[in-house]
Amino acid sequence: MAVISNIFIDSGADFTTTVTVTDSSGSAVDLTNYTHAAQIRKTYESASATVSFTTATSDATAGQFTLVLTNAQTAAIDHGRYVYDAVITTGSTKTRVVEGMVTINPRVTQ
Repeated sequence: MAVISNIFIDSGADFTTTVTVTDSSGSAVDLTNYTHAAQIRKTYESASATVSFTTATSDATAGQFTLVLTNAQTAAIDHGRYVYDAVITTGSTKTRVVEGMVTINPRVTQ
């Protein structure tokens, strides 16, 4: 079961967060040879993604990878609430590791 973690993103600002994947005993999952992907959608039923995060392994043996959006990507998203999740893949096995709500905060300074 995925960890639930709600995130807040400021429109027009760069966004980065680190995901740490652990097993049921709390030990880090070694992400060597894993790939990862993450998307934001308006609803769980949305046919297409609002935006896909760029993902990168930050420390495979510590079970860490990052989710990144550029300021141009966050500026292009209408403010409001969305949903997201992140999936890791090894071979043909996909595991959702984190999910939650995303709030896009409007900006004042252009």
